[in-house]
Amino acid sequence: MAAEDVQGLGFLDKKIQGSSPLSLHEYAKKNNVRFFLISFVDLLGVLRSKLVPSNAIRDMEVAGAGFAGYAAHFDMTAAYPDMFAIPDPASIILLPWKDGVAWVASDLYMHGALVKQAPRQVLKAQVERAQEKGYILKTGVECEFFLLSSASDCSLSDVNDKAVKPCYEQGALMRRYDIIAEILESMENLGWRPYQADHEDANGQFEINWEYDDCLITADRHVFFKFMVKSIAEKHGFKATFMPKPFLQRTGNGAHCHASLWDASGTINLFHDNTGDLGLSKLAYEFVGGILANAKVQT
Repeated sequence: MAAEDVQGLGFLDKKIQGSSPLSLHEYAKKNNVRFFLISFVDLLGVLRSKLVPSNAIRDMEVAGAGFAGYAAHFDMTAAYPDMFAIPDPASIILLPWKDGVAWVASDLYMHGALVKQAPRQVLKAQVERAQEKGYILKTGVECEFFLLSSASDCSLSDVNDKAVKPCYEQGALMRRYDIIAEILESMENLGWRPYQADHEDANGQFEINWEYDDCLITADRHVFFKFMVKSIAEKHGFKATFMPKPFLQRTGNGAHCHASLWDASGTINLFHDNTGDLGLSKLAYEFVGGILANAKVQT
């Protein structure tokens, strides 16, 4: 038996679980869930998962699903012990295109301690630092992607999408209506409050926007969004890619992030100031200054 298949039952205390009052076992009963995708993202942004039957989730949500860290991108070797992915019940999402399956983000542990380089943990550590200062960080994302044919040459899915300036081109958008509409309807059913979709600057490129939220919620949804778009595209016989620059001669995919700090109650936007320059507060300018000061300069 491979090391990653051995569960570490009982090595973690229940206190480290998410604070959701509904356990995954109870959730499965109430929502007819047959399987859970216990997921995490590695350092290269690859989504990793195990499919867990609902009958096995009671122990799994305490002990975690075992993964060999060296098999993913975590700068580990085979000498490292297994990582255990503890699912966060607050992140659960029912797959709109696959009945009976629920996706759930997880936090990674090794020897009972958090794997600090895991992307979700890096974000949660920053959330804690912000909370210590009395701030809540909220974010929104603008996700761009290309729709490609299923052919091995990765050509565009729409041979008629060849305008010199294709941005917002209605005909190209509506020729992919079935896919875009299914994605939007899925997001509406999930309660994400999507508010627009458009054909973007490159041929074959699209963007979908939804309402901002707590930064961890947005991050989990962003991960799931990419999985959902790719899955729905495959369902319709196409491929979707979020690669930053899949084509040299076309505009690349962006993932613009909008960030704002709010008070501890989450009701007052601390970046907004009617009397400030451009309607921004001193804190907002300090936030931008901090990003500029800490950004790595590429030459």
